[in-house]
Amino acid sequence: MDSAPRRLAQLPLRTPCSVLAVHGSRPVRRRLLELGLVPGTRVEVIGVSPLGDPLELEVRGSRLSIRKKEALTIEVKT
Repeated sequence: MDSAPRRLAQLPLRTPCSVLAVHGSRPVRRRLLELGLVPGTRVEVIGVSPLGDPLELEVRGSRLSIRKKEALTIEVKT
């Protein structure tokens, strides 16, 4: 069942979702797009550091870490 758009940082661990849009400042948005977080891409938060920042993501078979404030700029749909 699809839900309303949410931010990537707000999802529980291991919840598969699709990127709808990347917001934020131009340099941050550009870097996230370069990392493969483009609209339509499947992404999953697979880990969070003990202090809650950064988040570990699985994107297109690769793992990457981004800051929580950057994850809040990524609009997703489950």
